[in-house]
Amino acid sequence: MFNALVVEKDDDGKTHAAVRQVAADDLPEGQVMVAVEYSTLNYKDGLCIGPGAGLVRAWPHVPGIDFAGTVEQSADSRYRPGDKVVLTGWRVGETRWGGYAQKARVDADWLIPLPDGLTTRQAMAVGTAGLTAMLAIAALEDRGLDKADGPVLVTGAAGGVGSVATALLAARGYEVAAVTGRPEMAGYLHALGAATIVAREDLAEVTRKPLESETWAGCVDTVAGAMLGRVLKQMKYGASVAAVGLAGGAVIEGALITPFILRGVSLAGIDSVMQPLGARQRAWQRIADDLPLDKLEDMIRPATLADLPDLGAEILKGRVRGRVVVDVNA
Repeated sequence: MFNALVVEKDDDGKTHAAVRQVAADDLPEGQVMVAVEYSTLNYKDGLCIGPGAGLVRAWPHVPGIDFAGTVEQSADSRYRPGDKVVLTGWRVGETRWGGYAQKARVDADWLIPLPDGLTTRQAMAVGTAGLTAMLAIAALEDRGLDKADGPVLVTGAAGGVGSVATALLAARGYEVAAVTGRPEMAGYLHALGAATIVAREDLAEVTRKPLESETWAGCVDTVAGAMLGRVLKQMKYGASVAAVGLAGGAVIEGALITPFILRGVSLAGIDSVMQPLGARQRAWQRIADDLPLDKLEDMIRPATLADLPDLGAEILKGRVRGRVVVDVNA
């Protein structure tokens, strides 16, 4: 038996999350059993824990869309007991039991070896959010972004993806403008490497102008909604936006045809869930090579399984800074 955060639904349709003991026999099928050491809290985890648990399809459920730990049992020759591994994506924590448990059983294809230079705790300080941030930056660079082009905007910069994107971009030599609606986050964002802080309200209002002054050479957008509509009007000619989240809504408002036609702006959607193994390995190793690991400690908010119901509600309200790293054995 081992501890897990289990979400259950009662006969009235209400959901309840609590730490309970479960057995290995309760785990899904898979070739590899992992002794989980750390997981994280992402926005999707908050949706799985919170009222209605909208992403959950079968009950009871163990959330946690990523984890890092040590292989305990393996029926796949690629992994042996004692190997350190990381898992992100593949709907773990959504449609299958995930990382909020002391053990997880998964398909071998979903794992990657822990990147050189990272501990399991550091890997989860990066987590799905960091992998997404790296994929977004790679997408911008693939579309021609260069350090000499000017400032790169990061929206939702105090959140998980935004924090890592800010630190990675700064470490790679870019001038970063970080957007936040919380003035008290300015010191935190400057410590990650942001050169400029942009108030969220300055980008929240939808204007009737089809285009605005060319300001941003690139953008990692974690918000979407009205803010993305406004940002698109401010992109420089030939610039790109990598959109990674929908916290501000799925509808982009404004006269969007103009940035794309008159300025050649491109919009790249980033989904880390189904990235091929090779792409995941390359992105993780780039993170290990490029991310200043001393910055990770500034991003981390430690948590235990018992903390997650409250933190799940907080992340849905946009009140969680940086990366919540869950020690599942604490």
